[in-house]
Amino acid sequence: MATGKGAALGIDLWTRARVTVTKEAGAFAARNISYPDDNADLAKTTAQNVFASFRADKRLGAVVETESNIPPAVGLKSSSAASNAVALASVHALGRKTNDVKVVGLGVEASLKSGVTLTGAYDDASACYFGGVVVTDNLNRRILKRFRPKGRLRVLIHVPNLKRYTREVDPKPFRAIRRFVEAAHREALLGNYWTSMTLNGLVYSMVLGYETTATMAALNAGAVAAGLTGKGPAVAAIVPESKKDNVRAAWRRFTGQVVETSFNFRKATVSRPPH
Repeated sequence: MATGKGAALGIDLWTRARVTVTKEAGAFAARNISYPDDNADLAKTTAQNVFASFRADKRLGAVVETESNIPPAVGLKSSSAASNAVALASVHALGRKTNDVKVVGLGVEASLKSGVTLTGAYDDASACYFGGVVVTDNLNRRILKRFRPKGRLRVLIHVPNLKRYTREVDPKPFRAIRRFVEAAHREALLGNYWTSMTLNGLVYSMVLGYETTATMAALNAGAVAAGLTGKGPAVAAIVPESKKDNVRAAWRRFTGQVVETSFNFRKATVSRPPH
């Protein structure tokens, strides 16, 4: 958000999308099965964008349904996961073929149109789609480096009882932290992605007005990295298997829930529903 560059890690949470093609030209509808009160405009816009890219929107429409176990509006990239899923499902529903980079790009364009991202979040979208650690140039939509973290590590995420939508974020204060975020990006390019994650999370916590107590509690309990994820308010920690109970115990004093998961290295896939 401060530099137009980024890095992200794919984790083993999921979003699924089902796209049903209709013969109602230009008519698109969407609903979020898991979070029915959440706005489904992104899913609708993504399907429209894909259909338009294949010039199918003048004769066809679609109904889009999404479901996910990713908590929304807490910085866990639920929007990037949704735009990827809907873009991939839409291409498949039309019976078309295209490459993975194009699918991610179609979702990023829809995210920008929907106002759910400031930069297009190419880092988030790429990590969601391809898995692993990606380091990116978001403005030019390029993956600069990819890494596959090793070791017996788990991902713990503290999700407080608070939501924050991207449209509520004022980007003007980010100018003050630009050089620190650039330093974090350089560390990620060098393969020091855990250092990058912690530095980036601490800097953004300060500029966005979050306490860093959950981050420091995780680090003190043995996490190899911890920090705000995205615009927050969720805090993620990379934790050795032997230390995860320590981090959970350190987070008990904070309200909210703790999500435990692992890294994801699997690319997004399509499966046909049973008939």
